[in-house]
Amino acid sequence: MIRRERKTTEASVDLTPMIDMTFILLIFFMVATTFQKDLKIDINRPGASTGQVASTKAIKVYVDKQGQAYLDGEPVQVWVIQSRLRDLLKAQSQKSVLVVTDEAVPSGKLVEVVDQARLAGAEDIGVATGAEAGEG
Repeated sequence: MIRRERKTTEASVDLTPMIDMTFILLIFFMVATTFQKDLKIDINRPGASTGQVASTKAIKVYVDKQGQAYLDGEPVQVWVIQSRLRDLLKAQSQKSVLVVTDEAVPSGKLVEVVDQARLAGAEDIGVATGAEAGEG
């Protein structure tokens, strides 16, 4: 009797769908992590009929109902805003600042914050409305 060797066929797994799903998940997580949430302070933004969408690269300065300014999530005094903004604007090519303020903030406080941003070297300064920066 002659023994015949059976040819074994190797089972192969197609990895293409798994690689495709990995790239899709990678892209999803990259996009999902770039969204920035607003600072968790209660701000009732003013409305405007001529509002435009603000740049996502703009540095945001928040002013709450009590007139307290926030930069990078930390409360700052108005006289400190200029030096902190100058440092932040050095690292950016687009020198824009967005002031997110409450409707109840006195106009003098808003002018003071905008003035400090201009002195820091900001070229484009805007005041956020509800439509520009998103509600809440």
